[in-house]
Amino acid sequence: MRMKYPIGIQSFERIIEEGYVYVDKTKLVYDLVQNGSVYFLSRPRRFGKSLLVSTLKNYFLGRKELFKGFAIDSLEKEWLEYPVFHLDFGKQNFSAPDALEKTLEKFVADHEDIYGRNRNSSTIGDRFADLLKAAYEKTGRRAVVLVDEYDKPLLDVMDAGDTIVINNVKKRLEDWYRDVLKGFYGVFKAADENLKFVLLTGVTKFSQVSVFSGFNQPNDISMDARYETLCGITKEELHTVFAEPIAELAGKQHRSVEEMRLVLKRQYDGYHFSEEMADVYNPFSIINAFAKMKIDDYWFRTGTPTYLVRLLRHCNENINELVGRYYDTQSFVDYKADVERPLPMIYQSGYLTIKKYNQRRNTYLLDFPNDEVKKGFVTLLAADYLEAKESQEAWVQDTVDALEEADLEKFRRLLTSFLSSIPYTMRRKDDERERERYFQYTFYLLLRMVSIYTVFVEKQQSEGRVDCVVETDNDIFIFEFKLDGTADEALAQIEAKGYACEYEGDRRPVHKIGCGFSSETGTVGSWRCE
Repeated sequence: MRMKYPIGIQSFERIIEEGYVYVDKTKLVYDLVQNGSVYFLSRPRRFGKSLLVSTLKNYFLGRKELFKGFAIDSLEKEWLEYPVFHLDFGKQNFSAPDALEKTLEKFVADHEDIYGRNRNSSTIGDRFADLLKAAYEKTGRRAVVLVDEYDKPLLDVMDAGDTIVINNVKKRLEDWYRDVLKGFYGVFKAADENLKFVLLTGVTKFSQVSVFSGFNQPNDISMDARYETLCGITKEELHTVFAEPIAELAGKQHRSVEEMRLVLKRQYDGYHFSEEMADVYNPFSIINAFAKMKIDDYWFRTGTPTYLVRLLRHCNENINELVGRYYDTQSFVDYKADVERPLPMIYQSGYLTIKKYNQRRNTYLLDFPNDEVKKGFVTLLAADYLEAKESQEAWVQDTVDALEEADLEKFRRLLTSFLSSIPYTMRRKDDERERERYFQYTFYLLLRMVSIYTVFVEKQQSEGRVDCVVETDNDIFIFEFKLDGTADEALAQIEAKGYACEYEGDRRPVHKIGCGFSSETGTVGSWRCE
């Protein structure tokens, strides 16, 4: 019988009862409950946060029958039922000014129908506190609060500029939402004696005027090595739980099982959430690939990160200046909403991940996790940044053909044509440094879109930094560029710096390309190959 894949299903109860495949995370769930009580977990969208919340909900409801055969079945002895308060922000749109208050009002009112309402309490926060106390008194057991996608209201209005008038004072909607949530979550501090367990999940961790400042800071397990694989699929889980579909997909694509594993790794692996560097595969893309028996960009196509594009527009840094660098944790973990720093949002949203850890300096190397993310995100940024009239998709396919055929004259024509289609206003820069930066970033985006091949941009070598190296199965291309210089000067630098030396033992022919860009025309001025 073929596996059933829970695409779009985040209910643990439904997955188990209807026979969908479930990767057993219950040992980690049990460990989480036994070792703490108030947690925060940040993970990218569609990474299994909602399923984790649903699993915890059913565990705290004492539904032992759903966990039969899983790790927690032999660990938990009591299976007690607790009053559970589950709030899911992920299914709503909060762009309307009153959307958040309506959601919280309905959440509290629905539970007041069960536990009763204290008429002396007027604010949402006070009513929620009364509910937690009433639930404890009525059941004899402390309450469990599970908040899924806690940051969705803030992300929906972030950087949008919408305002609201409160008590004759105009406020940004984002600031107002933060105040509302801070008051709501502040209940947890006063209601500590009535609480058994609290988990808040989301994509981002907001700091500064934090929504968490109203109560004791939760235990942030987002980079805790013990829970690094709480969401997502590990290499071991992939190769055991999904052994059959891997073999089936390998047969369909005429590859060996080992080759298929490598394809899946390049496309969907690469996420790391602590210094332990445990490999985590994107679960949404994995189950879609097996359900459809096709490798594709499933995760990236489920939503355009428009808030990230907006942030990058306002930022002075380009994506090529952010990736491939070491950072301390404070640089990419906390998002400060009043500072135009896109790095934390890019990392927390899943478009960058940890690639290496420097223990001596306690710093982390950030880069794209895999081919799916790199291609999708760079293509999105290129469309926004370049505003070219020429189709990016068609250009990429034609470029792949040109490089595959080692037809460098064809590649020159393609590059010249695409650069010519970019509006003059995009490349108009006031000083030489900015003009050079524009051409560097433009070429970076264009070549990064060709993700079918190994592409190194500004690759560090012993004698210097080569502008670009593209490695295909059959050829190696070394590019050097000169802004308002000549192709001969660029080629001379390749020779003088010995950029081709590291490939002397390679079976593939090495092509050296010198290119002079013209800041006046915005395209290729001179071109020479050896």
